[in-house]
Parts: sequence; C-alpha cells; structure tokens
Amino acid sequence: MKLLVRNIARSISESDLLTLFEMYGTVQSCDIVMDAETGESKGFGFVQMPKSGEAKIAAKELNGMELDDSKLRVKKADLPKQKK
Repeated sequence: MKLLVRNIARSISESDLLTLFEMYGTVQSCDIVMDAETGESKGFGFVQMPKSGEAKIAAKELNGMELDDSKLRVKKADLPKQKK
C-alpha cells in the first residue's frame, strides 16, 4: 500500500521518515519529494509498505503526529486509474 505523507518538516530526512514508519512494519520504499531547483524538501512524500494491514495501522497512528513542530498528515495515496 502506498501512503501519502504531507506536512513533513523541512528538517526531516528520508532516513528519519523511514525509521518512523519501520516501527509499524516493513517499508518497501520511502521518498520525500524534492524541489528540482533548490534541492529542498517540498514537504511531502510517499511511503510504500507491502502489507496493507501494517500500512493502515501506520497511517492511523502517525496521522496527526507532531514531528519537528509539524503535524503529519498520512493517508492512502490515490493512484491514477489505468486507461483501458
């Protein structure tokens, strides 16, 4: 399950985010979206967890959590629909 993580403080690294989500299970990938021009975080990212049960628990527990003076918002990522 792919999770969208918003409102990530600029001081948080991908490894920080990875460590946080690994407390709830296996993490397949963890990416913070970076600005191409400045190289700074855009304040959101994606976490992929292969077990949907673990991902749902992580989203429930981490949504609204204060991390470096920012309140995380975590939800299932809306994936684009496949064209037929």
